[in-house]
Amino acid sequence: MTEVQDRRAAEAPADDFLRFPPDFLWGTATSAYQIEGAVAEDGRTPSIWDTFSHTPGKVNRGDTGDLAVDHYHRWREDVALMKDLGLSAYRFSVAWPRVQPTGRGPAVERGLDFYRALVDELLAAGITPLATLYHWDLPQHLETPSTGGSAAGGGWTVRETAERFGEYASLVAGALGDRVRHWTTLNEPWCSAFLGYGSGVHAPGRTDPGAALRAAHHLNLAHGRGVAALRAALPGTAELSVSLNLHQVRPLTDSPEDQEAVRRIDAVGNRIFLSPVLRGRYDTDLYQDTAHLVDWEQLVRPGDLAAIGAPIDQLGLNYYSPAVVSGSGASRDNCHGSSEHSPWPGSEHVAFHQPPGELTAMNWSIDPTGLRDLLDRIHLERPGLPVIITENGMACEDYVTPEGEVNDRDRIAFVHQHLTAVHRAIEAGVPVAGYFLWSLLDNFEWAYGYAKRFGMVHVDFPTQRRTPKDSAHWYGRACRTGAVPRSLS
Repeated sequence: MTEVQDRRAAEAPADDFLRFPPDFLWGTATSAYQIEGAVAEDGRTPSIWDTFSHTPGKVNRGDTGDLAVDHYHRWREDVALMKDLGLSAYRFSVAWPRVQPTGRGPAVERGLDFYRALVDELLAAGITPLATLYHWDLPQHLETPSTGGSAAGGGWTVRETAERFGEYASLVAGALGDRVRHWTTLNEPWCSAFLGYGSGVHAPGRTDPGAALRAAHHLNLAHGRGVAALRAALPGTAELSVSLNLHQVRPLTDSPEDQEAVRRIDAVGNRIFLSPVLRGRYDTDLYQDTAHLVDWEQLVRPGDLAAIGAPIDQLGLNYYSPAVVSGSGASRDNCHGSSEHSPWPGSEHVAFHQPPGELTAMNWSIDPTGLRDLLDRIHLERPGLPVIITENGMACEDYVTPEGEVNDRDRIAFVHQHLTAVHRAIEAGVPVAGYFLWSLLDNFEWAYGYAKRFGMVHVDFPTQRRTPKDSAHWYGRACRTGAVPRSLS
């Protein structure tokens, strides 16, 4: 898009465009294991995702993140691409095993140097950095029983990991705190706990519902320890958040059974994180639903809930698609891959149904009303708390044409619909502070390997060539002008 076209968009009549607040953050998001590669360089040791992806049968086609999209060596090129597209912000994650290889002890300065250089380059390009401390790449040393602590396995099932996370947060804050203002402790702890320890479709691949619940509490505690560490290291300067993939859960019918299914899924899908983070407590019905799986009185120690409920400055919201449930049938989750094990402990008799309407390449329904509903819910539960859409996007069947273009009009329509929902929420008084498109680059998409493309920049994986898609140019114009057209027609 040319500068003339940008100026015409900015000068167009107000009723032709939805204009966002002047300080609205426009960006994209990535995560370390999905893009960095260089898994054995400069002191980095394996994470649970290195181990999981190298385990036969765990990841589509045996793909791994060993190379990913080689961002560790191509970061200058990627930052220049962001600048050319007009992004004002970039959300990245720090790889814990690159900074603290065993999850204990002093930091590896070579690992921190990578993030120092990345942040410096972002700032020089006029791009605001948002750092996420944990996006699923736990050091394997903290998961493996011989180093993790218990015969049943370590990782997030043991309390020590939350304590180690607090120490790790201090190390990263000391290295980047003079450069980074916006910090996220955890990304999608629901996935870490329930897909990693419940259904087993994510690392570390365990299938124990009780372990998943213990992991959820220890992830919450890690968030609390991270907040305390960041506040201590960066008094008065840091804006802190946690990014939750909240589920907009809807009943299949109005029957009492289906309404009860919604309550159960909301308890273990949303309130298990929202209630302790925002209100410093777990809800009674969550305890009742899962009492046969975990001893909550033993798990939650004095002081835990006060630590978890320490004030945050923003809440990160990741949203892709709503869920439709009923109160009968075998439990299944058609959003995160197939598994004979449910990621929803305490909801064994809840059935998940495909919502109607258009689908993405992940077979996820496209429904921006779910995003608006979640924004309204957060605003109702905590009025005045700023919300950042830290992930939103869609997978498409993208390819480069003979003319060297990627025509992803479906993605443009998706982003437009969801930004329209965000704008309506802002008009209704919800303090939405930013929107981060997932993702900057096509990358390693966890258990799907390289089969699913979420990026606004196409990556030819054999050559690592980057090609901005049509959506990148469309979104770049929105970033530069702070506005999107009311209609795409």
